[in-house]
Amino acid sequence: PTLNESSQIAACIQSCRDADCHEVIVVDAGINDDTISLAGQADKVITSDRGRSRQQNVGASVATGDVLLFLHADCRLPATAVADICEALSRSPQIIAGCFQQRIDNDNWKYRITEWGDLWRVRLLGWMYGDQGIFVRRDVFERVGGFPELDLMEDIAFSKLLSRQGRKVVLASKLTVSARRWEKMGMVWQAVRNWTFVVLWHLGISAATLARWYRAVR
Repeated sequence: PTLNESSQIAACIQSCRDADCHEVIVVDAGINDDTISLAGQADKVITSDRGRSRQQNVGASVATGDVLLFLHADCRLPATAVADICEALSRSPQIIAGCFQQRIDNDNWKYRITEWGDLWRVRLLGWMYGDQGIFVRRDVFERVGGFPELDLMEDIAFSKLLSRQGRKVVLASKLTVSARRWEKMGMVWQAVRNWTFVVLWHLGISAATLARWYRAVR
């Protein structure tokens, strides 16, 4: 899924090519930049209404593979990504989905703490975030109805649906994710903001309301 990602999309697609992905599909909802024209290396480029869950479901609907991988434009796959996913899923039919560990693109040691926290969030709570490169067996994706069409928190909601279907794994390999959000907002504020929205959602505040607040504090 992309939204005004002209500065990121070419490198993202190239990382998919380097990892030997079967097909690369870009679903763009941007109106203000050249993302579509720069996405020429993708196998399919589709436009969609804005909304990450909606865009990812649209992409899945035209994908032909048995395993789906959802990758944010500011993430870069490791070269071994496809092989690592196939190896993990081959271990057991009970393993139905997973994600990568992260390497945030900044050498400051404080970012290693964020990476560690994100890893243990998945291991302890089972909540995979979109910037960790979520992959899932296609039949399971279709069984749960894809990503819930929420304006925010779609990745956590999807993770919860998957937990009822089988096991999720965190791969040892790491994808690289841009540090731009943390650099812009500040590490502490970014973490506090993210967890505040998660707590509010679990307390019953609607995803639509949270999305409006989220955009207001970006």
